[in-house]
Amino acid sequence: MQNEKPIFIDNIEIKLYPNLILPANPNLKTRAKTLRQARNLSEVLFWIQVTKGGFHTIDFDRQKVIGNYIVDFYVKKLRLIIEIDGSSHIGKEAYDAERERFLVSLGLKMYRISVYNIMRNMHLVIEDLENFIVENYGVR
Repeated sequence: MQNEKPIFIDNIEIKLYPNLILPANPNLKTRAKTLRQARNLSEVLFWIQVTKGGFHTIDFDRQKVIGNYIVDFYVKKLRLIIEIDGSSHIGKEAYDAERERFLVSLGLKMYRISVYNIMRNMHLVIEDLENFIVENYGVR
């Protein structure tokens, strides 16, 4: 992309994508705002690590409406969804699978992080996310 400053992780350039216009149910906008304000601890801790350019100057959106779903985090330039999986996902495996199929059908990638790892191994969460991005978006 022209005039876009390249991003590097471990000296590997990361492929960036132009913004994708995604479907979004406008009726979920208020719910997404409420979720952002709810201060879910694992999401807040992750957000602190990645916000304001803290993660390789990559911009993250929190509680983004895509279609009829709200995703925990979305990285526009990578077309990447990051979901934090905790107890709220127990018993919702079929719903989560349907949701993921829809999101992937839009050309998005999904990356999942457990609440347990965020609460106990944040340095590994960040390292694993870096590795995922290099493996999936690295220009070699």
